[in-house]
Amino acid sequence: MIIGISREIADGEKRVAINPESAAKLIELFDAEVRIEPNAGVLSGYDDSLYREIGARIADGREEIFRDSDLILSVDAPPDDNLRQMKRGSVLICFLWALQNPERVELLKELEITALGLDTVPRISRAQTMDALSSMSNIAGYKSVLIGAGELDRYLPMMMTAAGTIPPAKVLVLGAGVAGLQAIATARRLGAVVEAYDIRPAVKEQVESLGARFVEVPAVDQDTETEGGYAKEISELQKEKQLEVMHKHVRKSDIVITTALIPGKKAPLLVPASMVEVMKAGSVIVDLAAEQGGNCELTRAGETVVHNGVKIIGPLNLPSSLAHHASQLYSKNLLSLLTLLEEEKQLNFNFEDEIILKTTVTHRGEIISPMLKENDAGLA
Repeated sequence: MIIGISREIADGEKRVAINPESAAKLIELFDAEVRIEPNAGVLSGYDDSLYREIGARIADGREEIFRDSDLILSVDAPPDDNLRQMKRGSVLICFLWALQNPERVELLKELEITALGLDTVPRISRAQTMDALSSMSNIAGYKSVLIGAGELDRYLPMMMTAAGTIPPAKVLVLGAGVAGLQAIATARRLGAVVEAYDIRPAVKEQVESLGARFVEVPAVDQDTETEGGYAKEISELQKEKQLEVMHKHVRKSDIVITTALIPGKKAPLLVPASMVEVMKAGSVIVDLAAEQGGNCELTRAGETVVHNGVKIIGPLNLPSSLAHHASQLYSKNLLSLLTLLEEEKQLNFNFEDEIILKTTVTHRGEIISPMLKENDAGLA
């Protein structure tokens, strides 16, 4: 088997799908030849020489990777031109975002490429080591606090000085998934007073275990969590109650970090312009949902907007800003998934296994993913 590692070509993308340590384990796991596109790992701190040292081969170029490989590993989905260079029956594993890219799914079907999306790994205990979304969200939550602290015009921790005592900054985290929980933990380590809100009451204990106060909103919707552990879209009445409570807490916050996402849909609006209007000048909003439309009404993806003295930051691809460790974690997620797929040094797609079933988007010209089959887009 030939396993190809392609170089990421999206703007601002510095990660690599497999670092040298994991590449060595893949060679052993599949008795395979691992080929690396030249300079694929340079931007994440992994020079070509490190791959050569563990027995991988540096390919002559990008075309060779896609033309010859039986299995291709990447972070982002390769461009369509590269997909068309792949062999029929070959395998691609990456972040596919199939619901948002139905045309790509149709092309994968047409080319009879078996494609697995790391964004669809089910959130069950057995799949935790394969959950690349959680790995990357953890990094985003951490970095969001550093961005907020860097842009804020005041201290985060309490400071006792000869000139007087400065109270700690107040941080509000909206959404207590993986990114939100890491943001809470990081802000607490830096000495801030932290509050957090999530539509799922079940996360209250996790929030409080990190030393933050959980913001309570009277419940109207009883079912706020999907089977896979993600937040569900809520009713209009629940949204009204949520906004009413959030208004009070956003107003007194120095930093607001928003992390709320709904799989396959536009990010929910949590901070309308009217809330920004009542925030203190110098306050900061870091919107981790910027790429999906933003949780703040004034967010512009990839930009910093200043409104009434409040900075609204819409960062893109935060995991890439910590490319070395992001690549290390992503590599381990991939290796764990491939270990599950391995049988007698080959890939075995046993769709009776929930993880393999839900992670596989296309196989032999057919849609496999139950999520896509049930989707209104009619891809099945």
